[in-house]
Amino acid sequence: MQLSKRYDLHTHSTVSDGTFTPKELIDLASSIELSGLSITDHDTIDAYTDELFTYAQEKNIEIISGVEFSSGYQDTGIHLLGYCFDIHNEAIKQFCIRHKERRKDRNRQILELLKKEGMELSEDDLRDAGGVVGRPHIAGAMIRKGYVATFQDAFRLFIGDGKPCFAPGNRFSLEETIAIIHGAGGKAVLAHPILLKKRSLIKKLLELPFDGIECFYANFSASQNGEISYIATKHNLVQTGGSDFHGTVKPHSILGSAYTTEENLARLRHA
Repeated sequence: MQLSKRYDLHTHSTVSDGTFTPKELIDLASSIELSGLSITDHDTIDAYTDELFTYAQEKNIEIISGVEFSSGYQDTGIHLLGYCFDIHNEAIKQFCIRHKERRKDRNRQILELLKKEGMELSEDDLRDAGGVVGRPHIAGAMIRKGYVATFQDAFRLFIGDGKPCFAPGNRFSLEETIAIIHGAGGKAVLAHPILLKKRSLIKKLLELPFDGIECFYANFSASQNGEISYIATKHNLVQTGGSDFHGTVKPHSILGSAYTTEENLARLRHA
């Protein structure tokens, strides 16, 4: 009996804050018989090289262009998944460059707040980060310096949202982010909405021109998946799924543990 095709549309590589290289992600996807993969690194599309597409083809893994952009809506940080866009689009490449500069400024703010708490870190302490640098890399530096024991402690005690050393930075608007993705021929999907603390905000967000919602996520319960799936159906939005795989830094999110069906991927492409 032929297995249904499965596409994990939410993964991260060493280009942002994952621990697997893009090629290693493809190898892992092949080993668990996924049909396709989207590498949705944070605020960058640098994983998408000609070499990667060639390698994926050799491994019989379909690559769907993807990215996870951080954005702001009112006073809330919102994550937005972009799919099926032209990786050579100049506007989206420039947007990624702007995000890189935004992240540098935010990291400096966080390092300054950590210093006030007696935890001295410099930008040089983050130099081993391969691509886009964010809070997971700062957490790693905190562990190496002996300030905390685990990534979880770093976020729970200091750099997580709302904690003493958290800095939101200057977020780009959700409206601009959606427009950039659409301008590159892509589709805009609201990422892991069940993680929003203000659940009532979902209804307001969906007044914007989203193409889909991430309904199936590694850390959602069956009832939570059902809740978001109902909302997607009500708004006639495509239902996507992905594991949010990061590798060893997020071991509870296993590649392929949540996925998008072939039918929903086709719907997304034509949304």
